[in-house]
Amino acid sequence: MPDARIAKQQVSDVYSKIAPLYDVWAWLTETNARRRCLELAAIQDGEDVLEVAVGTGLAFVEILEANPSGHTEGIDLTAAMLARAERKAARTGVQSYRLRVGDAYDLDYPSNSFDVLVNNYMFDLLPERDLPIVLEEFKRVLRPGGRLALVNMTQGTRWYNGVWDRLYQINPALLGGCRGVSLLPLLERSGFQKTTREYFSQFTFPSEVVLGIAP
Repeated sequence: MPDARIAKQQVSDVYSKIAPLYDVWAWLTETNARRRCLELAAIQDGEDVLEVAVGTGLAFVEILEANPSGHTEGIDLTAAMLARAERKAARTGVQSYRLRVGDAYDLDYPSNSFDVLVNNYMFDLLPERDLPIVLEEFKRVLRPGGRLALVNMTQGTRWYNGVWDRLYQINPALLGGCRGVSLLPLLERSGFQKTTREYFSQFTFPSEVVLGIAP
C-alpha cells in the first residue's frame, strides 16, 4: 500500500476545511459501507460503545439510536467535525453519551472498557508503521469478546477505481489524506478472532468493512 502523505499534525487542519462539505462526500461514497459496518457491529442496547474518529457524527447518531440505555463515547482529532457531530447527537434526544477531542494512538480509557469499538475512514490516513500500534490500543480498551468494526478506503478491484489513487498522487488533501489500505491481515496478526472482510464500491470509491473479535 502507498504510505501516508499527510502528517498527523496536518489532519485537523485538513478536516477543519472540509467539514462543511463532508456529509455530501460521505453520502456519495461511504453510505453503504458505513451502514454495513454498523450491521456487523450488532450493537445491543445497554452496551458500552466507543467510536473513534466520529467525524461529523453520521455513524454516531445511529449508534445512539441503537444504544439509548447504554453509554456511548466518541472522539475525534478535529473540533470542527466534533461540533457538527454534537449538533446531530443532540437532536436524537439520547443523553448517555460524551463527545470530545481525542487521539486514537492514546485512548484515555482504562483497559477492558468497551463492548464495541467502531472506526470509520481513519486507518487509511495513518502511516503504515503505525497501523499495528493503533490496533493494539483498540484491543486494549475492548473487553474480551468485544467487537471491532472498521471501515477504510481500500484498493479497488476494477480499473475505474484507480481514479482515486491518481487523485491521491496529485494531491492527498483532495481525498482528505486517505489512500487504499487492507486491514484484515493486521487484525489477524494483532490477535483478533473471527475476522471478516467485505468489499464495497460506491460512486467508484472502494471501501472495506472489517470485523474482528477481541481475544
